[in-house]
Amino acid sequence: MIKRILILGLFAVVVLFGIYGVVTVYDNTMRYGRMWETPVVRPREEPIPAMAEGVVPFSGGEAVIRATSAEQLDPPFDKISGDIIKTGKTGYNYYCVMCHGSNHDGMGTVGQSFSPLPPDLRSPVVQHMPAGKMFRTISYGIPGGRQPPLHGTITPVDRWRIIAFVQSLGARNPN
Repeated sequence: MIKRILILGLFAVVVLFGIYGVVTVYDNTMRYGRMWETPVVRPREEPIPAMAEGVVPFSGGEAVIRATSAEQLDPPFDKISGDIIKTGKTGYNYYCVMCHGSNHDGMGTVGQSFSPLPPDLRSPVVQHMPAGKMFRTISYGIPGGRQPPLHGTITPVDRWRIIAFVQSLGARNPN
């Protein structure tokens, strides 16, 4: 029994020395795998590099928009042109039509399965909504509602263009 244990121990030592030898030969002869030659910067060895200007926004950005109340949010363009509305329509057809529908009535292919339905974008409630409130609703969703937050999907300027398009639709006639 002791003889078997000694032979097994000797075998384990030989295997370990064999592995050590293979790793050492590999490290000394191969181009890759030499961690001691990898460049490293130790703490306080070099000064911390200066941050490039403009990396951290001091004005604008999503955090500033989120912190601004709906009443203070205004579109970035002075006058709404046909190009802005056309681009807004393209954005609407890409991001919104699935729920709000091509008739803007909440009967899109996805929206018609919701209960309650998405709002009719040509209803007086939506059409008389301030642009800032509409922007916040599109950007950050409706808590407990089906409107998803789209601030990570749609750029702020494109959100404003979509709002310009929706507002250009006008209220639906009640007949």
